[in-house]
Amino acid sequence: MANSASARKRVRQAAKRRIHNMSFRSEARTTIKNVINAIEAGDKKQAQELYNVMVPVIDKVASKGIFHKNKIARHKSRLNSKIKAMS
Repeated sequence: MANSASARKRVRQAAKRRIHNMSFRSEARTTIKNVINAIEAGDKKQAQELYNVMVPVIDKVASKGIFHKNKIARHKSRLNSKIKAMS
């Protein structure tokens, strides 16, 4: 356990920040899963619409440093290629 007052404060701040970041992380993962489910269902129009919703959400998460920017770029690239490959 933290002994100094500043260390106790850092523990409180870290816990609060972790809870705050969990909501952003969860929202990003949900939007990615929605696109993947639409791709697997074979609905190109729905997948494209969900992709357009997903992009600003995960870009915001990357800008806040919750996910690494390269991970987000990789997801966007792979999902976009899968959507374009659909007939």
